[in-house]
Amino acid sequence: MQKIYGVIKVNILFFLTPKSDVAYIFENETLRQTLEKMEHRKFSCIPLLTMDGKYKGSISEGDLLWGMKSLNVPDLKAAENISIMSIPRRADYKAVHADSNMEDLLDRAINQNYVPVVDDHGYFIGIITRKEIIKYCYKELKQL
Repeated sequence: MQKIYGVIKVNILFFLTPKSDVAYIFENETLRQTLEKMEHRKFSCIPLLTMDGKYKGSISEGDLLWGMKSLNVPDLKAAENISIMSIPRRADYKAVHADSNMEDLLDRAINQNYVPVVDDHGYFIGIITRKEIIKYCYKELKQL
């Protein structure tokens, strides 16, 4: 760890869970596919990607619940015909760039369970979980 001008310089990619190990959905998926993916992984929020792999936002269990209510979705069979993009998203998790610093990461992690990470072109490369950030901070505090 190196501190320059009050900013902690840490390569945040050290904490990255790569895209290949992350559950996510594409914008062309259905409500049912999203529900099943979130249920299987037991996630409360999941990244949403464009068809070419760029980070578009996130969708939460609450978004799905309120979307199903407002669209009057009666059952899972009906959810097969509803695009995930027709579900309003209350708040998207904000991404950081791969070259961001720890302060940027901490700022996002205060209000998000995970922080999406994108490359210079906006392509999703993975997530950093709040748990990993807290573990790092705890380790650093113990060394003080």
